[in-house]
Amino acid sequence: MDSFLYQASIYLAAAVIAVPIAARLGLGSVLGYLLAGIFIGPVLGIVGAETEDLQHFAEFGVVMMLFIIGLELEPRTLWDMRHRLIGLGGLQVVLTTAATMVVVMAMGQAWQPSLAIGMIFALSSTAIVLQTLSEKGLIQTGGGRSAFSVLLTQDIAVIPMLIVLPLLASGPLVGIGQEEAVTQASQVDKSAYVAMSLVDGLPGWGVALVTLAAVASIILGGVYLIRPIFTFIHSAKLREMYTALALLIVVGIAFVMTLVGLSPALGTFLAGVVLATSEFRHELESDIEPFKGLLLGLFFITVGAGIDFATLLREPLLILGLTTTLILGKGVILYALGRLFGLRGRNQWLFTLGLAQAGEFGFVLVSFSLQQGVLPDFLGGTILLVIALSMLITPLLFILYERMSLRMKADHAEQYDEDEIDEQGPVIIAGIGRFGQIVNRLVQSSGFKTVVLDHDMQTIQLMRRFGFKGFFGDPTRPDILHAAGLEDARVLVVALDDPKATTTLVTYARNMRPNLHIIARARDRTHVYHLYRAGANDIVRETFDSSLRAGRYALENIGLTGYEASQVEKTFYAHDRYAVQELAKVWNPDTPSAENAAYIKRTKELEKELEAALLEAMESRNTDAA
Repeated sequence: MDSFLYQASIYLAAAVIAVPIAARLGLGSVLGYLLAGIFIGPVLGIVGAETEDLQHFAEFGVVMMLFIIGLELEPRTLWDMRHRLIGLGGLQVVLTTAATMVVVMAMGQAWQPSLAIGMIFALSSTAIVLQTLSEKGLIQTGGGRSAFSVLLTQDIAVIPMLIVLPLLASGPLVGIGQEEAVTQASQVDKSAYVAMSLVDGLPGWGVALVTLAAVASIILGGVYLIRPIFTFIHSAKLREMYTALALLIVVGIAFVMTLVGLSPALGTFLAGVVLATSEFRHELESDIEPFKGLLLGLFFITVGAGIDFATLLREPLLILGLTTTLILGKGVILYALGRLFGLRGRNQWLFTLGLAQAGEFGFVLVSFSLQQGVLPDFLGGTILLVIALSMLITPLLFILYERMSLRMKADHAEQYDEDEIDEQGPVIIAGIGRFGQIVNRLVQSSGFKTVVLDHDMQTIQLMRRFGFKGFFGDPTRPDILHAAGLEDARVLVVALDDPKATTTLVTYARNMRPNLHIIARARDRTHVYHLYRAGANDIVRETFDSSLRAGRYALENIGLTGYEASQVEKTFYAHDRYAVQELAKVWNPDTPSAENAAYIKRTKELEKELEAALLEAMESRNTDAA
C-alpha cells in the first residue's frame, strides 16, 4: 500500500508540475506528460520496474478515448468514412509494412522478423495523435478525419497481426540462460488466456459465431438496454451511480472483447457509435472524460519513464538513425497517400506529420513477438526504444505543422491581389465571419447598402457564390478603408476575429472621423475596455446577448411570465452597459484586474446597485399586478 501511494504521488506531482509548464510554453499537454516521465524515470530514477505494469493499466485510457470518439460519431458518419477506412487506412498499413520489411531484409534480417517489424512500425500512436488533435481542435479538419480513419484501421489491423505473428516463429531466439524464463512466462500467459477465453479450442466456425454473438450483444444492448438501465439508475437519485454505470459499460465491453480475442478499444468504439444517437450520450461522455484524461496522461508518463537512455547513449547514431528513418519513410508514404486521396495543403501536412510515428500497440506486438520467438531479445529492445523515441518526437512534429500551417496561410493570402474597391456606401463592415455575416444580411435586407471588407479570400469567394458582394483586402490598412469610403460613411462595423486588429482599426477610424459611429465586436470584457478607450460607440461582446436570451428563457421556465422575464433582462442589460462604462474609468491596462484595488471596489459597488435595480424592477412588477 505504501509503495502504491508513493508511486501515485510521484506520477501525479510530475503531471501537475510539467503539464501546465508545457502548455504555457505552447508545447501541448502530451509533450508535458512525456517530459515528466523522462524526468522521474531516466533522469532521477525514482520510478522503476513497476512502470511496465502500470503502463498496461494506463493503456485503458486509449479504450476510454475511443469510446468517447465513438459517442461523437453517428453510424451514418462512420459509413461515410468507409472509403478512407478501407482505402486510405488499408493502403497505409500494407505499404508501410511492405516498405519496412524490404528495408529490414536489406539490413541482413530474415523475412520472418522483417515482416514482424514491418507490422509493428505500420501502427501509429492512437493515444498521442487523437489527444493532440482533440486538444488543438483539428479532429474535424480534412487531415484530422483522415488521420482518425487510418488510426481506426490500424486498431482493427492489430487483430490479424496477432494471428499472423505466431506463424512467423522460427524457433526460440532469446539469449542463453533466458529460455526457461521465457518458456515459463509463456505458459503462465497461455494458462491465463485459456481460463479467460471463450474461443480457445473452438474450430474456426465456432470462433466466428462467438465473435459475432459478442458484437451483436454490444449493438443490441446499446439499442435496447441503455434506456431501462438509466431509468433504473435514476431511481437511486445518486450522482455517483451514473459514473459507475458509465465505467461499467466501458469496462464490461472491453472485457467481453478480450474474451473473444478482439481489441477492447475496437469494442468500446463500436459501443460508442451505437450510443451516438442516444439521449444519454452527453451524460456518458461527461462521466468518462475525467478518467480518460487521467489514464491517458498516466500512459504518456509511463512511456517517457520507460525510455532506455542507457541503450541510446551506447548506440546513439544507430537508434537516432533508425528513428529518423522510420519517421521519414513513413512520412513519404503518408504524403503520397494523402495526395492520392485528395488531401492538399495544411490537411496533407497534418495527415503526414501526425501519423509519422510508431504507436503504443507496437509495445504489445513486440512483447508478443519476443514470447513467440519471432524477434531476438537484442532486436526487441532496440525496436522498443525506437517506438518510444518516435512517440516522444510526435508533439514536436505537431508544433512543426503549426508553424508550416501559419506560413502556408500567409503565403495563400499573399498570392491574391487585393481587389480594387469601386463601390462606397453608408455602412462599412470590416470582417465577414459568422458575426459580420449576420450584421450584413440584416442591414442589406432592410434596404441599405454595405461595403464588405475581409482579408480571407476563401470567405469572400464563398460570399460571392451566394450572391453577396465583398472586397478582398486588409481592413486595417488605411488605403483600403479610404477606398471603401471612410470619409463619407455613416457607420463602421468592426467584426474582425483578431482583438488586437479590432482595437487598431477602431483607433485609426476614430482619429480620422471623430463623428463616425463605430460599432465594434469585443472578445471579452477586457477587450471592451480597450475598445472603449479607442473610441467605439457601441461595443458588442460575442456571447453577451445570447447569454442574456438564455437567462431570460430560464426565468420564463421557473415561474416568471414572458413580460416579467423581459423586464428583468432589460434591467440587467442597461445596468451592465452602465457598469462597463464605470469600470472602464478605473481600469488600468498595466495592472491585472484582480490587483486593481479601485477596480475591485467599484465592481462590488456596482454589484450592489444591480441587486437594488433588480429588486426595484420586481417590486414594480408586483405593484402593477396588484
